[in-house]
Amino acid sequence: MTTQQLTEQIQLKKSFLSVGLDVDLTKIPQHLLETEDPIFEFNKAIIDATHDLCVSYKPNVAFYEAYGIKGWQALQKTINYINENYPEMFTIADAKRGDIGNTSSMYAKAFFEDMDFDSVTVAPYMGKDSVEPFLAFENKHTILLALTSNEGAFDFQTQKIDGKEVYKQVLETSKTWKNSENLMYVVGATKAEYLTDIRKIVPDSFLLIPGVGAQGGSLSDVCKYGMNANVGLLIASSRSIIYASNQKDFAEKAREEALKMQQEMASILANQ
Repeated sequence: MTTQQLTEQIQLKKSFLSVGLDVDLTKIPQHLLETEDPIFEFNKAIIDATHDLCVSYKPNVAFYEAYGIKGWQALQKTINYINENYPEMFTIADAKRGDIGNTSSMYAKAFFEDMDFDSVTVAPYMGKDSVEPFLAFENKHTILLALTSNEGAFDFQTQKIDGKEVYKQVLETSKTWKNSENLMYVVGATKAEYLTDIRKIVPDSFLLIPGVGAQGGSLSDVCKYGMNANVGLLIASSRSIIYASNQKDFAEKAREEALKMQQEMASILANQ
């Protein structure tokens, strides 16, 4: 999927919501545990209930790896289900990979070729040759961790080297890499006040913003400081939507929560 196609979906649906599919078997409705593949059945119900309200799905790969081969099979079934039934969706493998060149190439093949995700999250710590293998894939996107919403973000990301914060150096340096037009960036919603400076460095890039909702980030603040002419934002929300209920009405309640976010987004877009 191209960024132009993603922007068209945002305008069509009046939404820039990405629903995180982070399935924890201890939190899903108990009746699903009796099915052959509880993870997939949960995801399928959430997807069917929310697909018209969001533009993206973002499975966090760790939640599938934790369940071994059955988890991987559930992830494969989930991405296949999205691609076959809702091909207009922008899919994100939230895997936070990053390693030396040939290893990164294998990670990229796994997510872009074998599983056919549109994008994958990548950690930039090892630099250019750990990221460029992902960027080599046409119409696929690499979402680079820039400034995250967790407490430990202040350990490294905001530290200054030669008077400039590390996250700003990551943003500026990444723009020099081959095929950097395929980059997007992760910026935590709890760091909304940083978005003005970030937009000065990457004015046109899409930003994936976790932390709205359960983590306390403000959608209006994120949009005020981070939105560009093409919107340029994907707001990732997981727990507040997918775990809105742990009863048999879980999909219905997930839709209600997604609808609240979509309506707020539609209002913001109308006033853009």
